Amino acid sequence: MDFSSFLTSLGTSFVIFVVLMLLFAWLSAKPVNNVVYYPNRILRGMDPFEGGYKTRNPFSWIREALSSTEQDVIHMSGVDTAVYFVFLTTVLGILVLSGLILLPVLLPVSVTDNGVKFNATASTSNGTFNQLDKLSMGNIKAGSPRLWAYLIATYWVSFVTLYLLWKAYKHVSRLRSQALMSPEVRPEQFAIIVRDIPGVPQGQTRKEQVDSYFKAIYPDTFYRSLVVTDNKQVNKIWEELEGYKKKLARAEAIHAQSKTIGNPEGTRPTHRTGFLGLIGKKVDSIEYLKGKIDNTLPKLESEQKVTVREKQQNAAIVFFTNRVAASSAAQSLHAQMVDKWTVMDAPEPRQLIWTNLRIRYFEREVRQYVVYAVVAVTVLFYMIPITFVSAFTTLKNLVKILPFIKPIVRIHVLKTVLEAYLPQIALLIFLALLPSFLYFLSKLEGIPTQSHAVRATSGKYFYFTVLNVFIGVTIGGTLFGTFKEIESEPNQIVALLASSLPDNATFFLTFVALRFFVGYGLELSRIVPLIIYHLKRKYACKSEVELKEAWFPGDLAYGTRIPGDMLIVTIVLCYAVIAPLIIPFGVLYFGLAWLVLRNQALKVYVPSYESYGRMWPHMHNRILASLLLYQVTMFGYFGVQKFIYTPLLIPLPIISLVFGFVCAKKFYPAFHRPALEVSAHHLKEVPNMELIFRAFVPPSLSYDKSDDDQFEDALSQISRTTSFA
Repeated sequence: MDFSSFLTSLGTSFVIFVVLMLLFAWLSAKPVNNVVYYPNRILRGMDPFEGGYKTRNPFSWIREALSSTEQDVIHMSGVDTAVYFVFLTTVLGILVLSGLILLPVLLPVSVTDNGVKFNATASTSNGTFNQLDKLSMGNIKAGSPRLWAYLIATYWVSFVTLYLLWKAYKHVSRLRSQALMSPEVRPEQFAIIVRDIPGVPQGQTRKEQVDSYFKAIYPDTFYRSLVVTDNKQVNKIWEELEGYKKKLARAEAIHAQSKTIGNPEGTRPTHRTGFLGLIGKKVDSIEYLKGKIDNTLPKLESEQKVTVREKQQNAAIVFFTNRVAASSAAQSLHAQMVDKWTVMDAPEPRQLIWTNLRIRYFEREVRQYVVYAVVAVTVLFYMIPITFVSAFTTLKNLVKILPFIKPIVRIHVLKTVLEAYLPQIALLIFLALLPSFLYFLSKLEGIPTQSHAVRATSGKYFYFTVLNVFIGVTIGGTLFGTFKEIESEPNQIVALLASSLPDNATFFLTFVALRFFVGYGLELSRIVPLIIYHLKRKYACKSEVELKEAWFPGDLAYGTRIPGDMLIVTIVLCYAVIAPLIIPFGVLYFGLAWLVLRNQALKVYVPSYESYGRMWPHMHNRILASLLLYQVTMFGYFGVQKFIYTPLLIPLPIISLVFGFVCAKKFYPAFHRPALEVSAHHLKEVPNMELIFRAFVPPSLSYDKSDDDQFEDALSQISRTTSFA
């Protein structure tokens, strides 16, 4: 990519962001769009605008985001979202503190040397981007004493990262403990999940087996148990019933609307009973649906009883009368054999993946290894298209592969646009296809909670992006030319990565710029959700339920958002010393992320679950992994530069590994299991144990006869959102 293409990409991306920001300012001020731009506030019964309409201007959202506190974020979007902002702030701090030293020191050191003429392999962009080469480590002569500045800078970035990670871990630990010490009654703090229950002894039911086991161990604090059942069939009938209710509400809304535009008695809606309502007998929709509901209710009640009595599984939820007992039970070994009576702390009811609870211990182990193998194959499979994407970074390579495009390449405008955007857009499209597949694989492991599945997905996605996007693009551009070298000397892979790294600096500079300008411009403006909402509102939505479903925003989608951010962290860290000019781009990315997502967290997104910062150890370890990759590649690059003091970098990865070990021992246990001192704090009122129990009752097993003990004993699966205070 030449300098004009880079400036074209950067300038166009900036213009797109400005246009999208102005669109947001204009569209968000219209009351008809409030449900798209302020759904979180509306759902909480708050006014969409802070201070009312008269105080609004195109930049009010920036002032509101900057003036918000961490407690504001926790109040509106929960602890998990606040922890995400700790991550953004930490990375931003790392880049700012690094840049304060690296930019004023390394840029003059680079620009005053003339190493590009001597280092044929050290050019930042294969000799096509000389302006950037002069500002990078590639302009330093091999073996030059000036490399001392870069070695010291490598240590500076490492120590800044470790220091801020330590502070962040302490801060998140405090946030988590404060949330868990809350005087509010939360049902998950009074329960544990029990899996791998042995076979039922003769003469006992599953319920009696679980109760007798835990009563013997916890005679004073055991409350009751809830046996997990196979709800596949009852869920199907319940969903069918809910579908009829939704259609009935729609039909009644259409009937009510018809009274306002014509006949005072209105026009009763009709439909055909055949395929897709296109064929079959024509019926009155309201009467037909009422009849369907009346016929389905007895079927549901019958299936509920069958499910409760005959479809009990080898898992249960056990409830205790206080938080300390539940916390203690969650971290205790209950059976001598690892595959019997395994326990874990209960998550929020809405988090449970109920179908995974019955999967036995050894099956979970086998599933895990199979999934790891599938992920490995997926990574290798995706190396092929990623390698082709890396070939697009220069049109010279593209012309070699596709000679027939030579006439197109000769058109200067098209050539500039293709070089500026094609590789980055193709790469983003490839990455967009992965998350759903990786989430499916994570659930396939037998993971019992949504937050854990999201963490597992995020981890797979992170390593995928690092291996395929960062390393794949970095080496992929020269992979075919250096394959024989790798085959003959596989131990040179670090040196190959280090020597290939500078060649792709312009690609990653443009990639980062595209991500923060265009990506966060679209995030802020919410153009796509806005268009979808108005189309559904005009042509599809008739009832209030349908309208709410059309504008409901969902959550921040940590499973895909965090790995994307981690990729940027990896790119910027690895290039921070080699090409310090990338640091301002990283600062812009994470600064803009903090600003835009602060607005979205306070006004738009609604959390789908709360894990009280359980994602942080994952984020911490991934930043540490990026730091280790940075240190290893810098070691290799100094070797390529023939700097005789390169071994002085050997302590850095050792220090980072020791740091990670210390953090894991000091902080992680409180994230893995709730600390008893946290659980021991007093509640503001005596908990209603029946409400806590009912929080785990699935809608498909709801039953009016609350005195039916046989029914209640096996209630299990999907949670209803209920207030317990």
